Amino acid sequence: MAARPAPPGRRASEHRVALVYDAVYPYQKGGGERRFRQLAALLGDAGWEVDLYGMRSWAARGPVHVSARVRIHGICKARPLYTASGRRSIVQGLLFGLACLRLLGRRFDVIDCCGFPYFSLFSCKLVAVLRRRPLVSTWHEVWGPAYWREYLGPAGGRVGALVERLAVTLPDRIICVSRTTGDRIRRELGYRKPMFLMPNGVDTRLAALVAPASSTVDVIFAGRLIAEKNVDLLLLALHRLAAERPPVRCLIVGDGPERGRLERLRADLGLASSVAFAGHLPSSRAVLAAMKAARVLVLPSRREGFGMVVLEANACGLPVITVRHPANAAAELIHNGRNGWVVAADGEALAGAVREALRQPRLPLVGELVGEYSWERLAERYALRALYQVGTGAPAGAPAAGGPAAGGPVPIPLPDAG
Repeated sequence: MAARPAPPGRRASEHRVALVYDAVYPYQKGGGERRFRQLAALLGDAGWEVDLYGMRSWAARGPVHVSARVRIHGICKARPLYTASGRRSIVQGLLFGLACLRLLGRRFDVIDCCGFPYFSLFSCKLVAVLRRRPLVSTWHEVWGPAYWREYLGPAGGRVGALVERLAVTLPDRIICVSRTTGDRIRRELGYRKPMFLMPNGVDTRLAALVAPASSTVDVIFAGRLIAEKNVDLLLLALHRLAAERPPVRCLIVGDGPERGRLERLRADLGLASSVAFAGHLPSSRAVLAAMKAARVLVLPSRREGFGMVVLEANACGLPVITVRHPANAAAELIHNGRNGWVVAADGEALAGAVREALRQPRLPLVGELVGEYSWERLAERYALRALYQVGTGAPAGAPAAGGPAAGGPVPIPLPDAG
């Protein structure tokens, strides 16, 4: 990212941002973790001082120095994100939230605290008020009252929904990663202040450099193996295609609490010889290489705050099949027939889309559809619009140029880069 001139009387190196999220890349490899890590590196290159605060997943007590200006700090010991039942751990979220009070003794000009898990946002708000610093919050998704009831039952669901609704009132500015998330923040959580839309990005240069893996497959899935990813729907679709000749081969990349159940379902459906579970791959390069050795990526999630894997697959030349669901923001990234397909969330529709995709030649999608999502371009917007306006005295709720007025319409128009 090219460095911009600092405001009069202030050098770029005097800007210091604290990025707060319990899960830190590369120790966890989800989309939110990779987003903060990419932005941290690019802000550091532009002269910002960047501190990432999360769970300590390494042995040493001190910070991990990523570069001269970027550091990762472990503010509490690492605990499992998920319980044995596959649910996000409330105890882990509470303990990390309490640990965030340690930021009272740290230096920063602005905090960007991930909206989830919500408890860290309450602590960061207290820190921001006491330190007289602005609080920004990045929201990747919304759970909403209906999903909270499904997740925790009637009584627990009401508590969860209340915590989420209170959390959204805390930041001076909210950054949402997709129009779907922004719309749901307004519609389901009642948020009326301006928001800044800043999507996730993709490293198109890395994708162009990586060579395909040696083992080829027809279908690939990449993501955390949790119930919301709906991987069982993919297995059911592959079962419908089991009579195809040659057989459809699939690689499932990722790990999580659903893996054991999914492996048993694979055996029950007779797919052991055609579906492989790869677990976590060692690097982003390895994931991209696996994608380049496939013909189509399938993302059957019923809940995605953005869907970074869609961009990565497109950058590797793969079309993407995803499903139609109100909470699946990945569908925003699909232009039917150009870079993939959006189909009904059932095994028959998904099987039909896979069959169609395997009949299609590879599509040259990198320059056509993913160029606008380069991390360099997005990081410039993030620094100068989402962080700088709040962190240097502009009105805390001021919308980004090109953004909506207070209470304005959603979807949120993407601000210009200039």
